[in-house]
Amino acid sequence: MVTNAASFGRSGVHDYILLRASAVILACYTIFLVGFIACSSPLTFDIWHGLFSTLPMKVFTLVTLIALLIHAWIGIWQVLTDYVKSTALRGVLQFTFVVTAFSYLAAGIIIVWGV
Repeated sequence: MVTNAASFGRSGVHDYILLRASAVILACYTIFLVGFIACSSPLTFDIWHGLFSTLPMKVFTLVTLIALLIHAWIGIWQVLTDYVKSTALRGVLQFTFVVTAFSYLAAGIIIVWGV
């Protein structure tokens, strides 16, 4: 059996489920933030800092960041495998994306847990 090392999930069905689950997490986070901004009439730095200094918000933000990276990786992998036929170019682009994604993850962790 041949397995694809570049695929995030073990199969197409697994990728499909990961994609939909990450989309739900991203939608919930977006709805929460839009609702919070709409309900906080004078949105000041202290209110914003107070929101992101609580443990549940830090965890929710970190889970959302991981969901965003999973969602982006599956999407970028599908686009690259569909449209970039050169194996070498696709490998370079995938490597570049992975390095960038992990950099964003590291920066996100430092920013969220540094509040």
